[in-house]
Amino acid sequence: MQLYNKLSAKEREALLEEAGEDRLTISFYQYAKIGNPELFRNHLFIAWDELEVLGRIYVAHEGINAQLSVPAKKFNVFKEFLDGIYFLKDIRLNIAIEQDLKSFLKLKVKVRSKILADGLNDATFDVTKKGEHVSAEKFNQLISDPNTILVDMRNHYESEIGHFQGAITPDVDTFRDSLDIIEEDLKEHKEDKNLVMYCTGGIRCEKASAYYKHKGFKNVFQLEGGIIEYTRQVRDNELENKFIGKNFVFDHRRAEKISEDVIAQCHQCGKPCDTHVNCENEACHLLFIQCEECAAKMDNCCSDHCKEVNALPYEEQKALRRGKKNSNKIFKKGRSEVLKFKI
Repeated sequence: MQLYNKLSAKEREALLEEAGEDRLTISFYQYAKIGNPELFRNHLFIAWDELEVLGRIYVAHEGINAQLSVPAKKFNVFKEFLDGIYFLKDIRLNIAIEQDLKSFLKLKVKVRSKILADGLNDATFDVTKKGEHVSAEKFNQLISDPNTILVDMRNHYESEIGHFQGAITPDVDTFRDSLDIIEEDLKEHKEDKNLVMYCTGGIRCEKASAYYKHKGFKNVFQLEGGIIEYTRQVRDNELENKFIGKNFVFDHRRAEKISEDVIAQCHQCGKPCDTHVNCENEACHLLFIQCEECAAKMDNCCSDHCKEVNALPYEEQKALRRGKKNSNKIFKKGRSEVLKFKI
């Protein structure tokens, strides 16, 4: 019985290109009490591997968080499978605005302590006591109210390329960093202001809205389905779009264009640009914004040092990496002294 992915990303990519079939990039989450996450994880992997589902899925005692790619022709079967799980029946699925055949290249279903790392250790906190979910139309009304404080619950590298007009965009690296910072900054307004939050697909706001209610905020709202669902409702219902720029997404596409505005800049030359890339040097892999001109000049690297390393034969690069702990650097996002134009 296969319980783990056996194909490399390159092998899967070749198979996807050969098949040439349409796929749907989908995300969903649900907070629920799962007694045996490992057993549930194996159940999902077996079923989804058979359906040729690819993606990144986290399972924990507190629920499930999934970003995945499903063959379009198997979507109905996939949906029937979800509906057969009592806490996933009729779950809202965020379907990407821009589709890509290769948004995911492997099926990874992992058991985690939490589906969303929050750094919290408070037994009295109940994540199910969340704020009020609002539609795109209600959201637009709320953020036009001068009595509203709008907060972006995403990280700095996400809000840098796109955000709602007038939003507070905390300069944080992780979700757990933002919780206490926002509470401290807004503590004077727990009773007299509307606290409205948004994120990519809703999962961070789901936990944050419950957290801020737990901390005494009275009027807490969250954008239903996040930026992804907001964009769909705006287009379907011909509403005013108040989001400017791109929506950062956590797959191979890296972003979806929501408006034509380019609000970021190349981190190397300062030219208007909102294209995230990873440094070509495998020992670095820094996520940063790079324009086409700098990409050509720097051989897709973030610095002259990385450019020099990347030009070495592969075996020499491996020898340089041997024995060094690069994990923290590899997963840094937009934070480096070599980036001259990082805001």
